[in-house]
Amino acid sequence: MKATPKVVIFTTPTCSFCNAAKRHLREKKVPFKEVDVSRDMAAFRDMQRRTGGNTGVPVILINNRPIIGFDKQQIDKLLNIK
Repeated sequence: MKATPKVVIFTTPTCSFCNAAKRHLREKKVPFKEVDVSRDMAAFRDMQRRTGGNTGVPVILINNRPIIGFDKQQIDKLLNIK
């Protein structure tokens, strides 16, 4: 049995790409933890630190590897799904 990847998605409530990314993960039945960086400044700074200062969302961490933006191909590749 495959280990479940650790997926964290940094979002804001008004981000349409964040919603698309979450929908994609749900459709693929990938569990994820959502972090709202508009409400959590420590998480926002953590996201920036992990991405070299990026301030845009979504940022999706898959086993601590960041993907900036909703890059479906990269997400599926790192999750090893079709």
